[in-house]
Amino acid sequence: MSAELPVPDDLVLVGHISGAFGVRGWVKIRPYSRDADAMLSAKNWWVDKPELRSIERLEAKNHGEDVVACLVGVADRNAAEALKGAVVSISRKLFPALGKDEFYWVDLLGLSVENLEGQSLGVVRDLMDNGAHPILRVAAHDVPEAELHKHEILIPFVDHFVKRVDQVARTIQVDWGVDY
Repeated sequence: MSAELPVPDDLVLVGHISGAFGVRGWVKIRPYSRDADAMLSAKNWWVDKPELRSIERLEAKNHGEDVVACLVGVADRNAAEALKGAVVSISRKLFPALGKDEFYWVDLLGLSVENLEGQSLGVVRDLMDNGAHPILRVAAHDVPEAELHKHEILIPFVDHFVKRVDQVARTIQVDWGVDY
């Protein structure tokens, strides 16, 4: 553990520790994204249990839908179990660069969604992965025309429906009706 590192002001939640992995202190992490490259490449992780602190990652690898990791100072199963439930964060500066028209899910959260007619559909509150592609979960509680959706609209995050993402203007334009 490295308590002397200053807490970065750009921490991004990337997963949570779901339990121990084996008996030698490895932890199992459930990533918040299908692509765990940022987590796997970062040398220092920040965990919030018992309080926010930096932990050096010695080794990490994909294990099915999870990531398993060996961390400095976590020497046995009991120490690994003590971290169960901790949120794992890393500095945004450590994220790998993306190509054109690629986005980290965390960058889409909070963006306003409007259709091609300029009607507001709501705000991206979450994303989920259905196996084929990501799906935007749009909170529609402030949109009277979307009342039939019971406060949530699910929009596939694919080129056919998503026409433009403007991170500067914090908007996503979609080919989607308010009555879909």
